[in-house]
Amino acid sequence: MFKTFDEAKQYCADHGVKMIDFKMVDIDGRWRHIAIPESRFVPELMESGIGFDGSNYGFAAVEKSDMIFIPDLSSAALDPFAKITTLSMIGDVYVIAEPNYRFDQDPRNVSKHAVEYLKSTGIADEMIIGPEFEFHIFDGVGYTTQPDCIGVQLSSKESAWCSSEIGDNNGGYVTPSHRGYHADLPNDLTYDLRSKICMMLEERGVQVKYHHHEVGGSGQVEIEVELGEMTEMADKTMIIKYIVKNAALENGQTATFMPKPIYKEAGNGMHVHMLLFKDGKPVFYDPNGYSELSDTALYFIGGLLKHAASLAGFTNPSTNSYKRLVPGFEAPVTIGYATSNRSAVIRIPAYAKSPSKRRFELRCPDATCNPYYAYAAILMAGIDGVKNKIDPSKCGWGPFDFNLYTLPEEEKAKLQSLPKTLDEALDALEADHDYLTAGGVFPERLIQLWIAKKRSEGSEINQMPHPAEFAKYYDL
Repeated sequence: MFKTFDEAKQYCADHGVKMIDFKMVDIDGRWRHIAIPESRFVPELMESGIGFDGSNYGFAAVEKSDMIFIPDLSSAALDPFAKITTLSMIGDVYVIAEPNYRFDQDPRNVSKHAVEYLKSTGIADEMIIGPEFEFHIFDGVGYTTQPDCIGVQLSSKESAWCSSEIGDNNGGYVTPSHRGYHADLPNDLTYDLRSKICMMLEERGVQVKYHHHEVGGSGQVEIEVELGEMTEMADKTMIIKYIVKNAALENGQTATFMPKPIYKEAGNGMHVHMLLFKDGKPVFYDPNGYSELSDTALYFIGGLLKHAASLAGFTNPSTNSYKRLVPGFEAPVTIGYATSNRSAVIRIPAYAKSPSKRRFELRCPDATCNPYYAYAAILMAGIDGVKNKIDPSKCGWGPFDFNLYTLPEEEKAKLQSLPKTLDEALDALEADHDYLTAGGVFPERLIQLWIAKKRSEGSEINQMPHPAEFAKYYDL
């Protein structure tokens, strides 16, 4: 919003701002924040920053944990959920030194380093992406993991499971399982909330392409936004999740981006559309190439597919991710590419015809990822493909212009698939991450911290008895 500190201070005076809120991203991809009275918002802060303990954010050793946060004035905006008039802004983490320097494990800095590396290769100077945000809106949720009680309950008055209830919560217009795609009123019970969310996003500078009900019959919805620069879009990913969750709570509901919150229903992905520009011209377009894609685009696809298994360690970093990545629920599991084929990991949309919009999407990511790490990892995999001219067709990854879900089992056995568990993805990341450390973009320490952290999470969950196990084995 602002180019100078004086502009920010004048805005505060004009709009009665009382508090300044600073948003920082931890290793998992959650926002944390610290707020100061507006009177303490002084020019020196733009250089000296605000000190904090980086070890509590998951990526700094305790003995080297003192860091500072420097706000990014261009990201400033009023927080619509704060009762006290609050100006909020994102920023970057720096190591305290003479002079201070950007902390290489900070998610936002990793994303920036990836873009800088792209420019240094000469391949392109801009990575443009467009995520699709699928999520569920529930009327309530309850869960417990106590030793004497393990379980979860979900409430959604548009769900088929609520059809027998009588009272204010049931108007009879439920949405059947797997039949929610583009459901209309009166079945689409979250329409007004989504419209409100979209208006709030527009006010925050996030351009919305459209929103609609998704396939899942229990409040599964989607908001798709317009394409944007990679790091900026990572910022906007955080903004979108913040607004969606808080707007739902204000409406007496709750929203989750979990990949698979409901058994036997479609899961929530975060498909990522992408294209490169150099000197303002599209790099991925060639009228004579397969599906009008250039060799560079196909090599970029080759890099994504070559590293798809290890990439999943960052793009699908939760145990719940792999409950979505199963055949039959509109989630891609086959490592391959094709035009208009939603069963392949990479789909080339047929509707994006103009040279400046010719692109493809990676369909496996989900929103449990840290968007800065995930988008940067996607870019680094693509760069590796271009540098090494990895031809996806010669590698046997397509194009698969047919339904991969309905292939005979003997044909499916010939295809490569994404990891089936988080442990498999982390094994792949451990064995294959040189493409991420190229140019110093992903520090080796960050990758090892990430793998250790996610293995610990997975181990904890794997050790926990599951309610389904009681159903299967209790009487044996």
